[in-house]
Amino acid sequence: MYIIVGLGNPGKEYQNTRHNIGFDVIDKLAEEEGFSVLEKKHKAIIGKGYVGGQKCVLAKPQTFMNLSGESVRELIDYYKVDESSELIVISDDISLDVGQIRVRKKGSAGGHNGLKNIISHLGHGDFMRVKMGVGEKPKGWDLADYVLGHFSGPERKMMDEAALHAVEAIRMMVAGEADAAMNQYNTKVKGHQED
Repeated sequence: MYIIVGLGNPGKEYQNTRHNIGFDVIDKLAEEEGFSVLEKKHKAIIGKGYVGGQKCVLAKPQTFMNLSGESVRELIDYYKVDESSELIVISDDISLDVGQIRVRKKGSAGGHNGLKNIISHLGHGDFMRVKMGVGEKPKGWDLADYVLGHFSGPERKMMDEAALHAVEAIRMMVAGEADAAMNQYNTKVKGHQED
């Protein structure tokens, strides 16, 4: 069984913000696989179903971003999964271009408060993640204002497409093909030039 956690903040005012792209991917994944994420449990809104033929629990922590680890810890303890091979966390990433995704088998928090809190609750960073590029913060902007801001129309379109790529990558990851997902999706988005 896999636990797939999308990070974000609860509340209407945070819907469709850069920081909530993890929630968006969970919703897209549930929609694509034909089940809903509506049950309130483990400090999260969860849904149970099959992703790519594998039994999965999808979760959107309701603790606010910087306390995401509380919910993840509860989910892992309750479902008794091995977090290094059966946990996937989806988060926004400002170091990746809008629409780019990056699959990782483990890593650091990279300055992301949600990941930082999960690592602190688990005691390690050995868990799979899908990072969703939301673009670099413009010069002079406050980081919180940027990640809590909304995508422009064209960016939203790119993120909707990226969410579908994330769904495909997650299907591969739960099938035990994380390396193949990395090879397929950890490339620059077409149209972006290498620096």
